[in-house]
Amino acid sequence: MSKDIHTLEMDRLFDAILSLQNKEECYTFFEDVCTVNELISLSQRFEVAKMLREKKTYLEISEKTGASTATISRVNRSLSYGNDGYDMVFRRLNDSEENE
Repeated sequence: MSKDIHTLEMDRLFDAILSLQNKEECYTFFEDVCTVNELISLSQRFEVAKMLREKKTYLEISEKTGASTATISRVNRSLSYGNDGYDMVFRRLNDSEENE
């Protein structure tokens, strides 16, 4: 049974995140909201997703990121069967790099 994350509280959190104007503000906010380990886990999953998109092997990913095979598998499942959030962000980041 999946929890519905579409709540007023989650909307407020996302509104707060969307109000951030630069990386320094992101650091300031997220260091207050998350533990260091939570932030490291989020950035690790993002790097895992990037490397999976680059067709890297689980071994290569694990060696570079320190992620467990369970984490890599979970991210891979999200890439294959999720809501395409990673793809949306990777596409936008790629577009912004091309426009620089």
